[in-house]
Amino acid sequence: MARTKWHILTEDGALTLARRLPVRFDLAVQTVLPRCGRRRLAMQIRQDMWRLLRDLRGFAPVVRVEYLPEGLRVIAGGQVGQAPFPKRASEEKLRQMLSDRNNRSRWLAHAGGFCYG
Repeated sequence: MARTKWHILTEDGALTLARRLPVRFDLAVQTVLPRCGRRRLAMQIRQDMWRLLRDLRGFAPVVRVEYLPEGLRVIAGGQVGQAPFPKRASEEKLRQMLSDRNNRSRWLAHAGGFCYG
């Protein structure tokens, strides 16, 4: 089984999970969630985002999780290859994914005993 490498960066109080360095957001959508385990949260969002956008040629997911007084700001998106891509439609799909109640509940449950607020 091949081992995939993900870069996990912590800087300025934020955790960034990326497939490639340097981190680049060709498309990005954000939301706010309650505070919980950032790494677990980022991994779950990355997984769902990959399933949703895997048909985008050259797509490399990026999830950034930042502390806010009211919770966590999640920026989901990533780098897309050099060819033109449907940015607006892709961001709308991401927006729907991030706002879906079932997804949010599952992500927070997965981040387990670390959640509060």
